[in-house]
Amino acid sequence: MKFSHISDTHLGQYRSKKEREDDTYNAFKQAIEISIKDKVDFVIFSGDIFDKAQPPNDAILHMMEQLNRLKENGIESYFVLGDHDQPKVEQNAIHWLYSSLTKVSHHLGDGNPVYFKNVLLVGFDYHSDGHDIESLQEEFKKIDLIAKEHDGHKIIVLHQGLNEAHSYAGQLNANDLPKNFTYYAIGDIHEKFGPKKYGFLGGPLAYPGSTEISSTEAIKETKKGFFEVDISSAEAIPKWIELDMRPRFEIKTSADELHAKIDEVISKIDEKHKPLVSLKITDVHDWKSIQQEIARLDEHILDRSTNLIQVSDSSVFLDRPNVIDDEMLRLSVDVLGSEQAANFAINELLPILVSGEIKEASQIIIDNFEKFKKEKKQ
Repeated sequence: MKFSHISDTHLGQYRSKKEREDDTYNAFKQAIEISIKDKVDFVIFSGDIFDKAQPPNDAILHMMEQLNRLKENGIESYFVLGDHDQPKVEQNAIHWLYSSLTKVSHHLGDGNPVYFKNVLLVGFDYHSDGHDIESLQEEFKKIDLIAKEHDGHKIIVLHQGLNEAHSYAGQLNANDLPKNFTYYAIGDIHEKFGPKKYGFLGGPLAYPGSTEISSTEAIKETKKGFFEVDISSAEAIPKWIELDMRPRFEIKTSADELHAKIDEVISKIDEKHKPLVSLKITDVHDWKSIQQEIARLDEHILDRSTNLIQVSDSSVFLDRPNVIDDEMLRLSVDVLGSEQAANFAINELLPILVSGEIKEASQIIIDNFEKFKKEKKQ
């Protein structure tokens, strides 16, 4: 027996380009197709199926289509809600959607035990910090007693940050989890983590990460996928399944080497599948020549982020952790209400302003506005 553990699909998240919206849906579809092809017995979604609690119609249709495909192939599915797709008020229409899913999927979020053959499944929707987390830990104690008495596999499904997986987003420690489960299917962290084995837990713990880079994450060369978990024996054995993603390149180079680096990247590009590119350029002294090189690259790619870095601060910008970039971008999207505007502010305008190049910053704003006007006319 085996199952798929999929998480953080974020269907319906806003993208500045239609192709990126399609990438999100394609990643979800791939995960379902592979699960069907590999004949898994059931599928677990550990939260944030949708990007928001009021998803667009396209997102709902895509989800229903894929859940129906699972059902048509005799595959059950189970889900919990994350911090993104959990309704904040009872009047939200999404309650009706989740309650109407019973024919094609099963909501595990209340902590009540559910059984698939001889497999015990328990899930909890996302719990926020403070008293909510304390009540979750009390629920852990109750369900652990049930798991201890169960003779078969025992799977717990959560959407919470663990300090061991992400020091900036942790709400719990692994040691806070119930001890008697044979697999810990967790969502919330967008980077793959695990499978990890801890002596105080009854089985491996794993975050598959998101199935696509979200709109609030920096572009980076990272693999995306999910886990297929074999529970044919006494031990749960997770296997990583990588998805076929849009290519992405991280370029770190000096301004003097930029031309050669861009030539190198262009030579690798399949024009039918244009990549995403992250540019970090040091030793910037001539903005106009940089612009020309970037324009040349833009003809061959779908989207990019750009950091222009002066000599004095290059080590700071190049060595800072990706999680800081992600958090800055996420906050900017929240404030500006636009992924495109946030990318421009953080990745292009901020580095120039930090270095005190006011004239160059003004030119960047003018150029960006001209580009915006052209796109609006098309």
